[in-house]
Amino acid sequence: MWREKIRAYYQLVKPGVMYGNVLTAVAGFFLASAGDVDLHLLVQMTLGMTVLVSGACVLNNYLDRDIDSKMERTKKRPSVTGVIAPRHILSYAILLSVLGAVVLYVYTNVLTFVLGMIGYITYVWLYGAWSKRQSVHGTAIGSVSGAMPIAAGYASVSGVVDPGLVIVFLILYFWQFPEFFSIAIYRRKEYKAAGIPVLPVVRGADSAIKQIFVYTILYVVATLALTVYGYTGWLYFVVMAVSGMYWILLGSQGFSASDKDAWARKMFRFSMVAILLLCLMLSVGPLLP
Repeated sequence: MWREKIRAYYQLVKPGVMYGNVLTAVAGFFLASAGDVDLHLLVQMTLGMTVLVSGACVLNNYLDRDIDSKMERTKKRPSVTGVIAPRHILSYAILLSVLGAVVLYVYTNVLTFVLGMIGYITYVWLYGAWSKRQSVHGTAIGSVSGAMPIAAGYASVSGVVDPGLVIVFLILYFWQFPEFFSIAIYRRKEYKAAGIPVLPVVRGADSAIKQIFVYTILYVVATLALTVYGYTGWLYFVVMAVSGMYWILLGSQGFSASDKDAWARKMFRFSMVAILLLCLMLSVGPLLP
């Protein structure tokens, strides 16, 4: 029984979402460090972001219990099955959120703390509790929160808002549209059943495909801007350009795809490859020629 409880509490932090956000924060940290890494600061920033993001995910689970019960991919979450009582989930969320915020405030800098809290508030309230349920533009709001961890990781080193911080924010902001809209296309029936007005449900898959194509191009342009502004070398530029052109080509195939769901799954899978490659190249980009 206790193992089941521990597993349930772990699942509440949405490990995939949490690790993904923390990975981008670490990548932003390494980019700003440019080879001069402060290990203590890295540990403190990573710990703070991990706990804060976990708190946001748990609170999101608590607030989304009603719609999660209607979707195949979320109906087995501990917040839905009743393995953990709602009041305990809420207490867990508050504990993690406060602890994460304190760690960032005390051990990093004010800008990192502010960016972390903007991401937290946007994800939990502006996106999760409001726009996701009410507007087709919810993705645009939710993508702000998804782009904050990399900006916060960068800011923990830089301490200022500079072109590098703006660019990494835009990279992650643009990346989320093809990633999420791809999921929404092949799971549009589930979103419709849950009453969530995502773009493929409200305006159709073709409209989403157009958005995916545009934002994939914007993502690629933003990744290359780091070299233009002198933050990375030519090797980073070549790797990101080649992988980016492939993703754009894959995105263009959506216009003529006979099986849009199958195409959307390919787009989503490559979005995972793209973000992992991005984090790797951001981490080593400043050190490469």
